[in-house]
Formats: sequence, structure tokens, C-alpha cells
Amino acid sequence: MKVLGGAVAVAAIVCLAAGIGSGASQISGIAVNPAFAGVGAVGLLLAYVTLRGHTISTFLRIFLRLFAFEYVLLALAFAASSRGLWPAFLAEAAPPSTLCITIAVFGLIIYSLSYIPVISQITRLADPYFETDDPVVAPVHWLRRGRWRERHVATALIMLLVVINQLQVGISVRLSFFNRDWFNAIQNKDQATFWTLLFTVFMFWAFIAIASNLIEYFFQQTLLIYWRQWLTKQYSTSWLGRGGIYRMGLIGDGADNPDQRIAEDIKSYLTDTYSYSITLIQQISTLVSFSLILWSMPAEFVFPGTDIVVPGLPFWVAMAYSFFGTWITHLIGRPLVRLEFAQERYEANFRFSLARLREYAEQVALLRGERSELSILSGRFSELVANYFRIVSRALKLSTFTSFYGQISPILPYVIIAPYYFADKVTLGQMSQVAGAFGRVEAALSFFIDRYRLIARYKANVDRLTTFSEALRKARALGTTPPHIEVGPAKSKDLAVESLSLKLPDGREIVQAKALSLKAGSSVLLTGPSGSGKSTLFRAIAGIWPYGQGRIDIPDTAKVLLLPQRPYVPSGTLKTAATYPATEDAYSDEAVREALKLARLAPFADRIHEDESWGQRLSGGEQQRLAIARALLDKPDWLFLDEATSALDEKLEAEIYTMLREQLPNTSIISIGHRSTLIGLHDSRIEMQPTPGGAFVPSPA
Repeated sequence: MKVLGGAVAVAAIVCLAAGIGSGASQISGIAVNPAFAGVGAVGLLLAYVTLRGHTISTFLRIFLRLFAFEYVLLALAFAASSRGLWPAFLAEAAPPSTLCITIAVFGLIIYSLSYIPVISQITRLADPYFETDDPVVAPVHWLRRGRWRERHVATALIMLLVVINQLQVGISVRLSFFNRDWFNAIQNKDQATFWTLLFTVFMFWAFIAIASNLIEYFFQQTLLIYWRQWLTKQYSTSWLGRGGIYRMGLIGDGADNPDQRIAEDIKSYLTDTYSYSITLIQQISTLVSFSLILWSMPAEFVFPGTDIVVPGLPFWVAMAYSFFGTWITHLIGRPLVRLEFAQERYEANFRFSLARLREYAEQVALLRGERSELSILSGRFSELVANYFRIVSRALKLSTFTSFYGQISPILPYVIIAPYYFADKVTLGQMSQVAGAFGRVEAALSFFIDRYRLIARYKANVDRLTTFSEALRKARALGTTPPHIEVGPAKSKDLAVESLSLKLPDGREIVQAKALSLKAGSSVLLTGPSGSGKSTLFRAIAGIWPYGQGRIDIPDTAKVLLLPQRPYVPSGTLKTAATYPATEDAYSDEAVREALKLARLAPFADRIHEDESWGQRLSGGEQQRLAIARALLDKPDWLFLDEATSALDEKLEAEIYTMLREQLPNTSIISIGHRSTLIGLHDSRIEMQPTPGGAFVPSPA
């Protein structure tokens, strides 16, 4: 940014120097050209903010860089053309001073936006993508040969899209003058000029406009899919990171419905962020360009009771009308941000309830819980409906105002300019141009009005992603901020626990283990009353329990597998479910069939490629045996069974344990169970003993 800022300063100084002695205006007795002075002065301001560009967000810095670069080119071109150094055949392409000033103002606006809190909130979500050094994962065909990085491609695409939008504004301005000349030809009944303008000017620029729209669409979609792919991967990785998905559930606040946040909110955020950032630049360009047209019209007004004549009447009316409308719209629509945020939460909760009901359909049917579930669904849907009607009520008030506002807008410029037309001060073409320019200026200034509800929904979306990001950060921080549970490599093949204190989320201590050693190759049964921290101890050993402090040493090369009481059964084929968390191709069909047979699931051995809802198709005992089959395939060094056979009868349970000792002779098996029959199936037992303080201590029995 320093080099670019220096280049901007040089270009500004060149313009100031070129304007000295070439104008009628006097500053300290020196003739100064106002156009050069304006370009140079605003250029120096742009140079300052460019040099300060490292203090703003990476996303906004992209726009600032582009506008600074454009200013350098345009300012030097303006200076060259004004001093007679511009090629004659490019005379019509010479940039006016107003264009240089406009570009510089864009840069100043971008810098100013960085200090608005809501903009900072938005850019904090966008910046990581434009800073990453990750390679492009799925480039389009013309990017395949190079070593492209996500941030390079993203930055290039943003800049290209801004330039395309600037071109489109320029086309609109050119067509505005075509519209003026065309209507003048109609008024004068000049048939030759009418057809010439139609087939030469209009057709040419219309073709350019169509081509630019197609190019913009392609690169826009390319950017959005790249951005979404990267951001989805980042959020998914953070959510599904080691223990992350589990710890998110412990946090609660801001962690609701992560599936919606990743699937829906990211998509909406990216689409809206691009749309509003690019559209805002386009609207500012439109505002400046068409304001100059309005200002140039021979329509003025006199302040009542004075002789002060103010030019640019259509311009001032457009400004006043739009600012008034924006203010009223904000007053009416402000509550929509809060209401839209709540609505998304209610919708997500209702969908989650329906999905969970489908998952537990059998249990609900067996318990005859239909009436209770209907009551729960009705309550959640009632919340959804009540909030929706609050949105409708507020949106109705907003729509009433914006409808009246929109109905008046098209006729207002004609009302303003009509007296000047009837007085023969302006032509029909000029009247038509004023109406068109007024509409574009008013539309640019009414950006906020026309999109208020959408902006409110966008702000709610940004808030949801922000809270989700904060929840992910808190989840990652759990268990890493001292004092915490350290899980390190053991010096021997045994598993050792030292000075371990495990707590519940509310801070209450549940487990105390000053010293505990589990021998490699042994089988140990962990017993104790319900709520004594047995499962919590297992979760700590697995590395997902964040509350507590102490040390757990596990052999660094050891493979650890923990089977819970209720196994997770993913969607897909039975082979997918049996090999989880590995992929299907990790094991042969024969190996999977053999594991199923050993786990006493022989009837399913020939159905491994059937795609069903196996989580609902299999009984609780069959699901537990499916998890045992996973252990047989994985062959872990340490196997933790958290009541993983509780759904089996004692005879089948004994068969499973005997089979595990035969098939996995080198595996250490640590079990949680309440049945006395399990004692004879293990080498030793550890009992969770209560302490006076309410915690439990694992002690050899």
C-alpha cells in the first residue's frame, strides 16, 4: 500500500503543478485551474487514506487498491490531455476531471466505511477468505495450469467485477445522452437522425451492455462458488474438529442449529455481501454520474425572500426526497432486524423437531407419545407463526410508506421540469433525460429504502454467522485455556492418569483421580452408581471433555476407539455404517461380512450394499453389535466400551466379550457396565468411590 499511496501522491502533485498558471482563479496571487486543483486536492486525501490502508479490513482494502490505481491512471491521463500531451485520435477517450474526482471519492468512502461497526462485523467474516494461502481446489479450466491461491483469484475476481460495474454505469450515462438526442429527433421529426442514432449508437452500446452482463454473471458465480466452497470447508472443519461438534453442544448459546448456519446462512451471507458491496459501488457511481447531468440542466430556484439563485433544482429535489424517504424508512423498519433474526431461529427449531421426530419414530409410537409430540410441534409452530405476524405487521407499515414513495417518484421529475419545458427553456429530449437521470439518482439514494427488509434480513444473517463463529471459537478454547486437561504421549505402553480433576459445565467437580494406571493388553471393568462420572472419565480419555485439569498419558502410537451405549449409524449402505468412521473402500467386502458374522449379525452379511435407513431398521441390540463389528475391523490398541452391550442379553453379551478377547488379543478393553456378570469377563475392576465433597474417585476393587 505504501508504493501505491506514493503513486497516488505523485499523480495528485502532477495535477496540482499542471494547473498552476493555467486558470482564471487566483490563490495568493497565483492563477490556478479549478479542475486541476480539485483533482489534485482530492488525490492528496486519497494518497493519505491509501497509505493508511493497512489499518482497514482486507476485504475493503481490495476496493481501495483498485480505486487508488484507477485514480493514478485517470489523473495522469487528465493532466496529459489538458496540457496537450494526449494523442489526437484518442481525444474522445480523455477522462474529464469529474471522473478523476469521482474515483478518488470512492476510495475515501471505502476508507470511511471501515469505521462503521456493522461494516466491521461483515468484513470480519469476509477477510479470512481474502487472506488465505490455500490453493484453489476446483479451478475453472483456464486456471488449471498455474499455482493459484484462493486469495489471489478472489481478489482478481472482485476487482474485475468492480471494473465491469463501472463500465456498466458508463454505458448507462452514454445511453442517457442517446435518449436525449433521440427524443429531440422525435420532437424535430428528424427521421434520418432518429434511425442513425438507433442503429449506430444504441445498437453498439446495447451489445456492449449485454456482453458485460454475461461476463459479469460468469465471474460473479465463479467467485461465489469458490468463496462458499472455502468458507463451508472452514466452518465444517472447525465444527467437526476433534471434539468440536460435541463441545458446541456444551456451549449452548450461539450454537443452535449449526447445520442451518453452514448450509443456509453461509450461502445467503456470500450472495448478499457480494450483491450489496458491488451494488453500493455501482449506486455511488450512478449517483455521481447522473447528478452531474441533473446539475447541468437550466433549472434553478430562488430562496424565498432573497435574491440567491441556486442551480440544479432537479438535483436538490432528488437529494431531499431520497433522504427524507430513507429516514422515514429506517424509523419504520428498524425492528425488522430483530424480528428476522428470531424468525430464522424459530424456523430452524421447528425443522429440527420434525427431523428428530422422524429419527425417533419407533420410540414415539411405542410410548404412544403422538399427542405429546403434537403438542410440542404445535407450541414451536405457534412461536413461529406469532413472530411471523409481527414481521408481517411491521413489513405492512413499511410497504405502505415505500409504495406511496415509489408511486410519486416517477412523476416528480416531470412536475419539476415541466414549467421549464412549457417555457421553452428545455427540449423534450432534455426533459426525458432529466426524468431518466432523476430516476437513477433517486434510485441510488433510495438504495436503503428499496432494500430495507432485505438488508434487515441480511443483518440478521450476519449476526447469526457472527454468533456461530464466536461459539466455534469458544468451543475451540474449551479445554485449551489453562488450567486444562493435558493429553500427552505416555512413556510406556500403559495408559496413565495423574492429578486429574473433572468438572461438570456448571463447575461442580465430579471425578478425582490422583493416580490411575491401566495396563496395556488388560481388560478392566469400570463400575459405580449412575452419575459417578464413568462416562465423563471416558470422554476425558478420548480428548473431548473440556472441563477440568490434570494429565492423561496415552501411548502416542496407540489407536483408541470408544463405543458409546447408543452407536451412531450414518446414512448410506450397511457397509458404510459398518466401516464408519473409515470410508467404504478401507475394507474389503469379505472383511466386512466376516466382521458382521463374528458380531452375531450373520443375517445381514449379504446385505452390505443395500442402502436403507439402517439407524431405524436395526434394533438397539443390532446397532450395538454393528459397533462391535467396527471394532473388529479397526483393531484398536485401546477399546473403551461405554455400556456398549447393554441392549444384549447376558448370554449374548458374554459371547461378544469372549469373541473380542479371541479376535483382538492385543487390545486393551476398558468397559463400563452395571451387570454383575461382566465382572467375570474382565481381568480386574475399578470402582467409582464417593468422597465427602460429592466427587468420585476411581479405585481398584
